[in-house]
Amino acid sequence: MTGNPAQSLQRLKQHFAQRVINQARLVLELWQNLSSTQWGQQELVEMREAAQRLLRYAERFEQPVHVDIATQLLDVLLAIEGNGNRLSSATIETMTQLLQQLLQTGLRQGEGIGQIFLPTMLRKPIYIALQSAEQAQHLAAQLQSFYLQVCVFTDGAGLLAAMTKRHPALNIIDIDFFAENYGLELARRLQSEYESSVPILFYSQADVAAQVRLAAVRVGGQAFFTGDIEAANVLEKIEALTSVTQTEPYRVLVVDDSKAQALFTERMLNAAGIVTRIITDPTLALAELLDFNPDLIILDMYMPQCSGPELAKVIRHNDRFVGVPIIYLSAEDDLDKQLDAMSEGADDFLMKPVKSRHLVATVRNRAARARDLKARIVCDSLTGLYNHTHILQLLDDACSRAQKTGTALCFVMIDIDHFKHVNDSYGHPMGDKVIKSLALFLKQRLRRTDYIGRYGGEEFAVILPNTDVSSARQVMNEIRQRFSEVRFSEQGQELSCTFSAGVVLYDGQLDSAQLAALADQALYAAKHAGRNQVAVYTKAAELPPDAGY
Repeated sequence: MTGNPAQSLQRLKQHFAQRVINQARLVLELWQNLSSTQWGQQELVEMREAAQRLLRYAERFEQPVHVDIATQLLDVLLAIEGNGNRLSSATIETMTQLLQQLLQTGLRQGEGIGQIFLPTMLRKPIYIALQSAEQAQHLAAQLQSFYLQVCVFTDGAGLLAAMTKRHPALNIIDIDFFAENYGLELARRLQSEYESSVPILFYSQADVAAQVRLAAVRVGGQAFFTGDIEAANVLEKIEALTSVTQTEPYRVLVVDDSKAQALFTERMLNAAGIVTRIITDPTLALAELLDFNPDLIILDMYMPQCSGPELAKVIRHNDRFVGVPIIYLSAEDDLDKQLDAMSEGADDFLMKPVKSRHLVATVRNRAARARDLKARIVCDSLTGLYNHTHILQLLDDACSRAQKTGTALCFVMIDIDHFKHVNDSYGHPMGDKVIKSLALFLKQRLRRTDYIGRYGGEEFAVILPNTDVSSARQVMNEIRQRFSEVRFSEQGQELSCTFSAGVVLYDGQLDSAQLAALADQALYAAKHAGRNQVAVYTKAAELPPDAGY
């Protein structure tokens, strides 16, 4: 019996859509590996082959945007080969832009490849092995609501067999899975027989002795949960352990009056995927700092116009750069002079000549800590999302980019419905759990190029670059529907929550404050119309200021 031709064609399209997505994921993973290694000829060959396959699959599936990105990527790789297989700051930035476009591509289209969301595809599945099959299925259903891929196993053999085919991002294992303490033995086998470094979240229905917890740590346990286990209790740990590697390269400003030395430093950093800008005149440093916005600064100690310590003092006088790490790179071998220089606002001292591995490791470690510290300053402590002030700054930046590039931009305001009732009836811990869960929900579903902030209380803000109104409404409606299906429990009580959202399209003229006010108007309209819905701002839908929620 011959199948329906239309259905066969659709299945074929879905098959190639999956191949395009998988290949895009591989290209992104290869690029992300540069954040922990240095590239040589082999890595460039692997990236070129991956880009060629992406181009081939995209052409076969008739995805012009992917074809364009893959073609440009191959052009850049060809230029790198022509430069002796050496990366430069310009090629790193170009490739980063292309990979960011790849991360965005297809996520806002209405059919085919647009139905497969890349942030989720970049994550490996979560494996669950709990003693209670009912409990495991319940947890799996909750995690799947948050766009996580989950596999549940009823015996150790099934889990071990799955490990031979694909390693997960995370294992959740009951200490007494299948038999008493068998979970620990299973974890040992994963470590020894499968050479697995996959993190494990251990679980026990009852509390366990300290020796058992110590044994859990020794076999790769990253956390230990007891009692009732549900999605809200493990989502934060899963988010931390399975998050996609930082795709934005580190940026380093090198100030050295010797151009030859500065170029040598740049080549070492470029090979590790670090974008570098060189200044041979230290008097130009402040202007370059404002323009380049580096993660870290490398200074020579002795320069004709001014010394490194003097420049470090000048930099530290600007509040904006107080937290930017400064490293001296100098031939000075007098320890007292090194320490004196360090006291002028620097964070480290490296002696010339420095080995590439030493320089790169120092720069990466210092820059990573600086980014982490900055993130803590601009992020909300409860949710990890951007705080009110910073999300509005990001909205300003997004508006400027949209105006320059002529691309679409949407801003969304979200508010949890009847949240006061949640706090009053179930307590503030339950309210915090709902807020944190919605934050994780948004992070799981939205692109890494979108910006999410906690605007205040139970209110959230989302910036969607390269997104039209129809697509913004569609994606927010899907999140709204899926979030309403999540069940929260606390001390035997269970509830579900909904939210309302207001969407506004940037018109190329409004500032961030005006855009936020219009999104708030749309949110009021959604509340006024009955809650649990998404409203798009139009002048016809404006409500009087006293309409209220």
